[in-house]
Amino acid sequence: MPRWRLKRFLIPESDFLEISLRLFSVNVNRAGKPDKLLGKITPEAERARDLVLRYGWNTTSFQIVNPGIRYWFARDAVIGFVSSGKVRVVVGAPVCDLQALPEIAAQFESEAAQSGEKVCYFGAEARLENLYGRSKNHSKILLGAQAFWRPERLVVAIDSTASLRAQCNRARNKGIRIREMDYREASENPGLLDCLRSWLNIKGLPPLHFVVEPETLGRLEYRRVFVAERSGQIEGFLVLSPIPARNGWLTEQFPHRPEAPNGTVESMIAAAGRALASDGSAYITLGLSPLSRRGKVPPFDNPLLIRFILAWLRKHGQRFYNFDGLDSFKAKFRPDGWEPVFAIAGEPVFSGKTMWAIARAFTANRPFSAIASGLAKALRTEASNLYSACGRIF
Repeated sequence: MPRWRLKRFLIPESDFLEISLRLFSVNVNRAGKPDKLLGKITPEAERARDLVLRYGWNTTSFQIVNPGIRYWFARDAVIGFVSSGKVRVVVGAPVCDLQALPEIAAQFESEAAQSGEKVCYFGAEARLENLYGRSKNHSKILLGAQAFWRPERLVVAIDSTASLRAQCNRARNKGIRIREMDYREASENPGLLDCLRSWLNIKGLPPLHFVVEPETLGRLEYRRVFVAERSGQIEGFLVLSPIPARNGWLTEQFPHRPEAPNGTVESMIAAAGRALASDGSAYITLGLSPLSRRGKVPPFDNPLLIRFILAWLRKHGQRFYNFDGLDSFKAKFRPDGWEPVFAIAGEPVFSGKTMWAIARAFTANRPFSAIASGLAKALRTEASNLYSACGRIF
């Protein structure tokens, strides 16, 4: 496969919609008092993390520890969210015991309503969908699907697929070596930060935050980091976040330098799979493939406006995010299955207002500015490509 095509979709779910988010780092308790510490974990974030380590089932549950997330606590439960207009956009689902889920969700939605706000669970999975799938007061849209494996089966898939073996061998022959880096060494590591900057600089638009925060190197405790090195330089790294209630892990991100050899990302995934299999982990996912239709769900109709928005994204969003390419990249690892991922809103019909709130959440309430920035960068790229092509011709 041509190198330029591969690099278009070797990106984590953290680029979903590929629009900028410059969320200031705010962690609040119910009193709503802010704490603007980016790297050091705050007391509220530490409390949330402890609850995630006890009850975290949704694949995005550990990401509420990231900067920029607000917290709502109730007994042995926490919900991570951002406020966008009059909508609380939740990271995945409530983090709590399964038996308490209906009560906790209802309490959170009631408090939001008292404040004049609605609720949207972004990245909801089977547990919440089972709770609200038939509710007349809730509606949903399919965001896509996420591939998953037992780690030992991921290793078998890589070892038994000629193209994947070839990619890993190519990276090894180019000098790539993979090792797991202790979180204390990885925390704010200059080499990792430089690699991250190189990776972010080639993106079509500035990086996202919210559920897909790229700046995780200051909060790596309980995460695992696998590093691809060549001749003393870090060429890429992979961050795993725990999914404790599933004895599993989410590949939260895998940044790599533009000049990293083909097969670098595959090699990191293979190394992580082997380590997790050896440790007895039961589950690994590469995260959401936006707009993927591989998750098996009973047919349901989105409102006409929502169908139009999703169709437009699939057709025209490819310039900034290769939806189909990312989906195909994950599929080549021969997943054990694909799980559907939803956005579930506390309203009878999923509205354009809620979709707009999600866009605002991903752009720090500045969607037009983010889109304009992306279009400007796209035009500069096209102009540069045209200039280079003319130079070759003339």
